[in-house]
Amino acid sequence: MSENISEKEVMEVIRANYAGVFPASQKIMDYIMRHPQDVVNFNVSDLAKASGTSDASVVRACRSLGYDGYSQFRLALARDLGKKQQVPKDPEEKDNFIKNMFSEFCGSLMALADNLDRETVKKCVSIIKEASCVHVIAEGNTSNISQYLGFRLERLGIKSTHYPDKVYFLNQLNFADDKDIVIAISKSGESASVKEGVVIAREKRLKIIAITSVTKSTIAKAADYVLSSNSIMDKNNFYKTYSYLNELAIADALLNFIVNEDLFN
Repeated sequence: MSENISEKEVMEVIRANYAGVFPASQKIMDYIMRHPQDVVNFNVSDLAKASGTSDASVVRACRSLGYDGYSQFRLALARDLGKKQQVPKDPEEKDNFIKNMFSEFCGSLMALADNLDRETVKKCVSIIKEASCVHVIAEGNTSNISQYLGFRLERLGIKSTHYPDKVYFLNQLNFADDKDIVIAISKSGESASVKEGVVIAREKRLKIIAITSVTKSTIAKAADYVLSSNSIMDKNNFYKTYSYLNELAIADALLNFIVNEDLFN
């Protein structure tokens, strides 16, 4: 990205270059200007599909604006959205911004608790404890949660696999026992390698627990039990679209209920 581009807002750059680009690029730019909050979560193919163009057209549009590619364009857009977060004007509120932020986190977690079904959580805890092995699968940003959950399960005496690389976790699923279960973690419910793992699990008739914020997603639909991580989604708060606090909270809740299953009685 050139130095001049980095100093300008994405929307300003689009408006300045809009008239001089190809029609396909204009379609992409029209979509970006209408849906910036959505686009910042899109990959190249997502934006191409949403704007009715092609992957190549998306990359070409970004370069025509002066960016080196889509990744740098999206980074600039994320920066702009982050800058536009609502800043408290009241002096007292500014002084308490740390407390206010944690209050938001607490509110989100309490809303999450209200949305989780007691019987579903209870059943998930039961099948985890009874499983021969728990295969925790995830990719990208959620792979750290799978590592944490798998490690903690083993500390509780529950055999688990929790590889961050899809080659390894898919291989483990191919050799899974019929008494094994799968915990699939995907915020979007559409993570490619996790979907592959779920397909294998279904073919082997393994029980599947999905932790996802999208209950109508491919992974959720294929699961036997869905623990929804969706609570408060403020589209004006860019951070929340990238936060995995709720997914981690569900993982921690399962671990605590495994130790304290009598709480359900």
